[in-house]
Amino acid sequence: MASNKPDTPTIINLPRFLDHRGNLSVVEQRKDIPFDIRRAYWVYDVPGGEEREGHAYHVNQEFIVALSGSFDVITDDGTATTTYPLNRSYYGLYVPAGTWRTLTNFSTNSLALVLASTPYDPDDYIYTHEDFIRIKQSGK
Repeated sequence: MASNKPDTPTIINLPRFLDHRGNLSVVEQRKDIPFDIRRAYWVYDVPGGEEREGHAYHVNQEFIVALSGSFDVITDDGTATTTYPLNRSYYGLYVPAGTWRTLTNFSTNSLALVLASTPYDPDDYIYTHEDFIRIKQSGK
């Protein structure tokens, strides 16, 4: 995976180790996902059916996994939107830089894990969809 960095959002299946005592999945940087992990955060206690407002990044890439429950990730490349339902802990969505993404339709008690390629940097965020479209149209 590390040598083939997708330029569009992509579902990535993670290794699964099935066992009668419980199952295990892993994710390794540059092996299972195409970037070094510089930050991890999780989203939880989102009321059922609610949405986390969208944003995009200039540089940061993300890998999003539903560790528990389910939610949808809606991506926008500036011309088309795609909805990715996430509801299993053995696969996730790779979101490249320059992609608008919104987390929505959370089930009760869901848990979203986000692995990021950069440390937190407020200057990397594109906060409004209007700015995102303007940047996409300018080709920057």
